[in-house]
Amino acid sequence: MTEIDGKEILSRFGKKLEEIKERKKLSYRKIATRCNIDHSDIKKYVDGKISPSILTVVELAKGLGVHPTELFDFDFGVDFSAEEEL
Repeated sequence: MTEIDGKEILSRFGKKLEEIKERKKLSYRKIATRCNIDHSDIKKYVDGKISPSILTVVELAKGLGVHPTELFDFDFGVDFSAEEEL
């Protein structure tokens, strides 16, 4: 499996964020009123332009009305099976 770069992971995170936003029928401004993030920054996360901190992920989840783990429910394109090399 080919590993993907950080920009692609941010893009996939953004797509998941947008998917939840659309499913919940929320605007960027509505999400912003429900959390401590400016609506223009939410758009930057959706577009994969900036990387969210863990506290930002919690705020985004609060604004969307979901558990933070739902924002990470996508294929990272990373092999997480870290077999120890001897």
